Amino acid sequence: MTSILPLKQIEKISKALGDSNRLKILHYIAGKGGCGECSGLTNVVGLAQPSISHHVKILVEAGLIDGEKEGRNYSYHLNTGILNQYLSALGELTSPIFAPC
Repeated sequence: MTSILPLKQIEKISKALGDSNRLKILHYIAGKGGCGECSGLTNVVGLAQPSISHHVKILVEAGLIDGEKEGRNYSYHLNTGILNQYLSALGELTSPIFAPC
């Protein structure tokens, strides 16, 4: 595998993307031009703030989003570089590396 991302990070991203609430958060941020406010997540996900914080933490740890504190508020930015590397790593699974069985 020639991916830039280590396998452990690919696994972490895959697990992070395996939850519909986290996918909703990513769609919200992407729909906001790659930058979304934390205060808007409650309406999008429909969960209590502690649950949202848990999901956001997993996305941050996976490297899919980056948080930035602005006064008392947080905003989150989509990490398109990591996302593109992840998609590239998945694309390698379909490349003709092996001879047909």
